[in-house]
Amino acid sequence: MSYIKNVRSSKLSSQRSSNNDSVTLFELPTETRRSNRLQVSPTKTEDLAVKFDHDIEDAVGLSTTSSRVAPSTPVSGRKRKAETTMPDSSPKKGKAIRLALDIPHSAPDKWEETYTAIKEMRKDGGAPVDEMGCHMAAASVSDPKTKRFITLISLMLSSQTKDEVTHAAVLNLRASLGELTVEKVLAADESTISNAIGKVGFWRRKTQYIRQAAQKIQDEFEGEIPNTLEGLCSLPGVGPKMAFLTLQVAWNLNLGIGVDVHVHRITNRLKWHKVPTKDPEQTRLNLESWLPKELHEEINPLLVGFGQTICLPVGPRCDECSLSRGLCPSAYVGVKSKRQKITAKKASLSVKIEVEENLSNEEKNQQAQVHTLSDTLVKVEDNLAEENHGAGKT
Repeated sequence: MSYIKNVRSSKLSSQRSSNNDSVTLFELPTETRRSNRLQVSPTKTEDLAVKFDHDIEDAVGLSTTSSRVAPSTPVSGRKRKAETTMPDSSPKKGKAIRLALDIPHSAPDKWEETYTAIKEMRKDGGAPVDEMGCHMAAASVSDPKTKRFITLISLMLSSQTKDEVTHAAVLNLRASLGELTVEKVLAADESTISNAIGKVGFWRRKTQYIRQAAQKIQDEFEGEIPNTLEGLCSLPGVGPKMAFLTLQVAWNLNLGIGVDVHVHRITNRLKWHKVPTKDPEQTRLNLESWLPKELHEEINPLLVGFGQTICLPVGPRCDECSLSRGLCPSAYVGVKSKRQKITAKKASLSVKIEVEENLSNEEKNQQAQVHTLSDTLVKVEDNLAEENHGAGKT
């Protein structure tokens, strides 16, 4: 009915059909109707895409850096995907980093006993972080300024990358440039840096970050890495975790906890958070509110090494962990690791072989006769069963 009303209220022009005189055709006047849909120009599409990325990053605690493609630059779908594959590890530039909870998180039960037990299991080292962590990247360097810059670059390369690969990449980069300094990075070709770090995760983006960070350090910090949280987080590719660890290792400043995937995973498995935390920043704020400040620096390498050797992301070795005896609510008690199952199987097989080898010839003959007799009895039973079945049919 609404359509008919609209037709009647409009000025219609009529004419007879050329095919049939008894048919009258009505024609609505042509007029421009404004659509209620949002009209987006091609140049504005990229602006909306970038704004959407920013909104998502704010929601999940990610961030953007100055290396992001400019909104006005047309980008193909494939290139756009490549640019957003690796979430930027640094917070949105200009966005303040939260330093404390409004209401402190309560200390979990038996945390001290648990912490002591982990330290006991880690006392002998042996984890990749102990030999190839960021504190070892510049161990042989004597110049303090160069040492600090190498520490920063090591942490920038460590994101989504194992310590062994990161450590090798830092050594390659130092060898390729002659030494890893701000001046050497700025003077090097991009391909030289890329080839040196090509085995780390997201090496293309990290190549850009390294060059941009070096330029910013040269222009705004007089060639020295910043010694403040805000200054470090203003660098492309640097987030709170990297900043806190850089301050601790490079500047000997204990201003917060560096929370990576291991610290985040293990503290949640231990139920140290009343409500499981969704991202490393929530984990950091919770831990800093109750963990004694003197432990803020050591907890990262402690739990990282624990996560690399025992509390693995997949298939944790709970059978080797002392926390599984009442201190870890997530422990899989009684479940052996794959390595131990293989070892046990091999041990059982070797015992069986050893027993058979120790049998005398007479005992082996008796054992063979028993097997033969057993096979004969089985055949006799099968024959009887067939005969009874045949008799039943007749």
